[in-house]
Amino acid sequence: MEFALRSGADAVRITLNKNLTDLVGILNGEVDKVSHSLDRSLQIALFVDGRYGAFSSNRLEKSKLEEFVLGAIGTVKMLEEDKFRKLPEAERKVKGVSTGMEPGLYDPACLDVDETFRRKMAMDLSLWKEKESLEKGFTILSEEAEYSDSVSDLVVMDSDGLYARHCETAFEIVSEFTIADPDGRLFSGYWWDSSWRLAGVDPSACARKALERTVEQMNPMAMPGGKYSVVVDSECASRLLSPVLSALGGFAVQQNNSFLADDLGRKVFAEKMTLVDLPLEKGATGARLFDSEGVATREMPVIDHGVVKTFFLNTYIAGKMGMEPTVEDSTRVKLMPVGECRDIAGLMAAVGEGILITGFNGGNSNAATGDFSYGIEGFYFRDGRIVHPVRELLMTGNFKTLWNSLSLVADDARPCLVKQIPSLVFSSADMSA
Repeated sequence: MEFALRSGADAVRITLNKNLTDLVGILNGEVDKVSHSLDRSLQIALFVDGRYGAFSSNRLEKSKLEEFVLGAIGTVKMLEEDKFRKLPEAERKVKGVSTGMEPGLYDPACLDVDETFRRKMAMDLSLWKEKESLEKGFTILSEEAEYSDSVSDLVVMDSDGLYARHCETAFEIVSEFTIADPDGRLFSGYWWDSSWRLAGVDPSACARKALERTVEQMNPMAMPGGKYSVVVDSECASRLLSPVLSALGGFAVQQNNSFLADDLGRKVFAEKMTLVDLPLEKGATGARLFDSEGVATREMPVIDHGVVKTFFLNTYIAGKMGMEPTVEDSTRVKLMPVGECRDIAGLMAAVGEGILITGFNGGNSNAATGDFSYGIEGFYFRDGRIVHPVRELLMTGNFKTLWNSLSLVADDARPCLVKQIPSLVFSSADMSA
């Protein structure tokens, strides 16, 4: 940074990332893959004579970096001036976040993890030795599993005095099965878990959940198209919210590629839809005290009883739009519970009859219009109880219309998810066969 300032830059922001990841993979009860990776990268944002450029490198030797910075400054000087490019105001920047431990997402147990432990964790994910005792009306054709742990370290600093750091550990497990029914039809399913705490993951429970979810898919039946009440599992509910969050992003709004571009301050969703951003909750997955500019995050309403309360605007986009900047992106959003039901069983009992969606496969959505079309996986239920799996159903519609039919929100969001979106009920959704 100091070299860049001496070499002609008026202002500089540096971001340094380091990530160390180890992984052990299992195939059919035996170690199939072992990997170890250490990634380091440096990003530099340069403000030179009213111009701006952003560059990255993983060559961190001093001589190479100086050569890299000189070349980058020369490139920026050839660009057009852009009066909206500047560092954030000092009062918006985070302060007192210098160790990286402030969010409470670092587990020192990572220092004691070795290859023997990793292998044991991965092998504990395997049920292959129990294969024959587990096969009841089906045959297990393959089993894949992975255990990984990682340590990440991020530093953001700028020439106006910002210095912010974020450190985080992650321990992740995933198990996947492919089975065949007596008629030879194949079904695949998986389950996963993750935690910043080593004690927060349970390999054996993960594997059994994966097999259970795979077996549940057997004997699917076709359903006629039409309008259904739907219950959406918390495991996949964020698929329906992510396009809404993207539509609230400043770049999408500024580029007129957002179906919510004209809706700030307007009630466009159901009264029961309240979404808040909670980035400051210590020890919670997704907690983050600053964004990529070093701007301090804060708890804030995103959608309040259906009213759009904020766009996510960084310094540059806010300047171009003539609006007050907020933060660059959502951090740890939470959809607030609605009703007395706290889990899927309660939601199905309350709804009575409909489709339980446990996954989405393929499909697409239009960022500008909000129209979408997703293939679904799940079950038909009646009287609050699952009757049979469903197949070849397509959920179509518009996100504004869909979220206006939100009627119940449970309180069962998984702690490992950054987006805390619990299981949901939509009173009316279009399904086509």
